[in-house]
Amino acid sequence: MGPDARRTAVLIAAIVICLICLAGVLHLRSAPPPQPNILVIMSDDQRLDDMRALVKTQALIGAQGTTFANTYVATSLCCPSRATYLTGQYAHNNNVQDNGPPLGGFDRLDHTNTLAVWMQSAGYYTAHLGKYLNFYGVTSPPVVPPGWSRWFGLVDPSTYRMYDYTVNDDGTLVTYGHEPSEYQTDVLAAKAEEVLRERAGTDQPFFLTVAPLAPHLEGGDGSGAGAILRPAPRHQGRFPRAKLPGKASFNEVDVLDKPAHIQARGRFTKKRRDEIVRIYRARLASLLAVDDLVERLVNVLQETGQLENTVILFTSDNGFFLGEHRLPDGKYYPYEEAFRVPLLIRGGGFPAGFTAQQLAGNVDLAPTILSLAGADADRDVDGQPLLPLALDPKLETDRALLIEGFSHGRRAGLPFVGVRTGRWVYVEYETGESELYDLKTDPQQLDNRAAAPELAGRRAALAARLEKLRGCSGESCR
Repeated sequence: MGPDARRTAVLIAAIVICLICLAGVLHLRSAPPPQPNILVIMSDDQRLDDMRALVKTQALIGAQGTTFANTYVATSLCCPSRATYLTGQYAHNNNVQDNGPPLGGFDRLDHTNTLAVWMQSAGYYTAHLGKYLNFYGVTSPPVVPPGWSRWFGLVDPSTYRMYDYTVNDDGTLVTYGHEPSEYQTDVLAAKAEEVLRERAGTDQPFFLTVAPLAPHLEGGDGSGAGAILRPAPRHQGRFPRAKLPGKASFNEVDVLDKPAHIQARGRFTKKRRDEIVRIYRARLASLLAVDDLVERLVNVLQETGQLENTVILFTSDNGFFLGEHRLPDGKYYPYEEAFRVPLLIRGGGFPAGFTAQQLAGNVDLAPTILSLAGADADRDVDGQPLLPLALDPKLETDRALLIEGFSHGRRAGLPFVGVRTGRWVYVEYETGESELYDLKTDPQQLDNRAAAPELAGRRAALAARLEKLRGCSGESCR
């Protein structure tokens, strides 16, 4: 081969190499971004104002992500709320309307068609640790529900004990005792750390739900009698002088404008007030272990190099009454303390240090997760992804959310249905009674304006929106 031929061959080889490199660059540029890991931490019965105890959580998730300041659950009961999380549907569509049979409980949900199944189908390693749905293991054997690659599910009724509880550990029942190291929240934190370390370095994204019991009461008879709440040993007595949130709605003086079921409640005795304060302080102390759990998991994600590609959501299944409107405990009824919950989201494009003011609902959790994962639901979801709302404060400023209450269980709650907008909440009860509150001027819901003549037009407009939502499905809910 002559010099000219050699030069030509070298030039051709160089061109080929350049074309190969260019093709590689173009491929990298066109390749979709990796699916993010998704970590959901869901506390139990946590009110929005309980966030005062979660200083680390606010710093590690809220300050580094987006806080949704106006987040509401659709039904303020544990099982229906968690079913909404797993389906993206209101209770009237997923059919889980109560904590136990016949209208609710674990057996009521179609477990073959949930968020876990959809995420697993999208290529995710899925794990659930902690509380699942009420009556899990009570009315049927504690099986591992479809869709979960790793399962560490608390078994009822022992779910509601910080010690001496039983879990289904991937099909094997394991009972924990009452040593300090067996404190339920700390065990869940350790198991979650195991999952995170095992997934580090793998090519498969994970979807992990961690669901501690705190600050839910332990035991009791369903009406609060006999209930206790034990903080972790290291946190005993941490809020010895904490005062209840100073609200005029506490032990409300004048309830003549309220429905009959509230009017029938007497004002609290000093003994009852002292008991509410005791429970409040124990609730705050129990949340400190949850705060430790959050810190531990964020640190593990950082240490294992997974934090930058992990979306972290922190929320609660519902709130809790602490004496507001003469309701000493529980949830269920359509007041802010029961329906309004925290929601913090870090990663996934959610802007850091930002507070979104638009309404968000727990019907939005599954659609948000699916959108981040590039996964599809096999149900008509009623909610919508939240990232667009965080990126554009002008979106969905006139949104309306449905709230539902179905007669349930031992406490025989009065059925109702309502609509929540940015300013107003309007509720209709099965008895024909109604409530209307202007949350801009009356955030504590002291003055029921349902019968106010000057608000007749407003009430009619809200009733019309409620009528559209009460039987909605999928797109019609949005």
